Amino acid sequence: MGRRRVLICGAGIAGPTLAYWLARQGFQATVVERASGLRSSGSPVDVHGAATEVARRMGILTRLRDAATQASGLVFVTPPGRRVGPLRLGRPRGDDVEIPRADLAAILCEAAGEDVEFLFGDSVTALDADGAGVDVTFVHASPRRFDFVVGADGLHSTVRSLVFGPETDFVRHLGLHIATLSLGRPAADPGTVVMYNQPGLSLTVHPVRGTAGAGFIFRSPSGLDYRDIQAQQRIILEAYGARDWPVPEIPDLRELVHNAEDLYFDAISQVRLPSWSQGRVTLLGDAASCVSLFGDGSSLAMTGAAILAEALAATPDDPAAALRGYESRHRRRANPRQRGHVLAAALLVPATRSGLAARNLTAHLLPR
Repeated sequence: MGRRRVLICGAGIAGPTLAYWLARQGFQATVVERASGLRSSGSPVDVHGAATEVARRMGILTRLRDAATQASGLVFVTPPGRRVGPLRLGRPRGDDVEIPRADLAAILCEAAGEDVEFLFGDSVTALDADGAGVDVTFVHASPRRFDFVVGADGLHSTVRSLVFGPETDFVRHLGLHIATLSLGRPAADPGTVVMYNQPGLSLTVHPVRGTAGAGFIFRSPSGLDYRDIQAQQRIILEAYGARDWPVPEIPDLRELVHNAEDLYFDAISQVRLPSWSQGRVTLLGDAASCVSLFGDGSSLAMTGAAILAEALAATPDDPAAALRGYESRHRRRANPRQRGHVLAAALLVPATRSGLAARNLTAHLLPR
């Protein structure tokens, strides 16, 4: 019958991981990515727990360790400028690492190698499925037929919208926005994450690895077009621009935001679907189940990808059974993580001065 063909939409974390494993199971994997290349921005993320075993089996652990961030402490800075900490960040267990998201995606794409076809600068516009496969229409590429289609295209998944329904049916905005960008210079403290807070706002300087990054998390009740760069810049400056932020690395916040070439911006949201699959189309990663603010998403994306590849390889002639098995196994990992956003928001972005004072007092009492 020839090699079974799988289209994977999204070249973030889940997509290349899945492509790697499918190619080694004898599938013909194609990854389509809307962007013209790999994204250069994004917060550092964790590869931990079961994801480190996935990385070990892929032979990329050494590369992940070489690209890992080196921050070992966290300092909170109060509105008057008093520093609380440093608090020791949890030391990685075994091979666990924290790594810039863009570096992780690049390593995963390279690991997939020549066995995988990548189509950058393209996207799907229609999916017409029947019992034997899926006919796919692209923006640029010629139409093709695949045995399976996987939506690993993130919170604003095109695959989910085409097959399962509009985003508003499954995505719940949690009242927070997040933005990240590069500062283009080293952090003043290369070993410490420094978080500045005012009620409802946090501004974090992460040393990353030589070139520091800034992260903004702030409470805001409404969403906006996640592709409108000017609107994103405006909402950040409306939230932060009128405040005094004594950040040595950011002498001019307005100039930094206006000139950012790698701005990442989105609403922090929760995705819930009664089922991740319809016929021969399934969802993976954030497209299926966005999680908490604690960086679990990338690890879950890698483990979910390995589970999905294993399920498809085990019963390729019974798609329904394969996708049921994948979802049953992976939901047990993903569902508990979706409940972490309330605690994370209280820790990272206290909404009131009293909440901020309580968070700082608790941090002050913790062991250094």
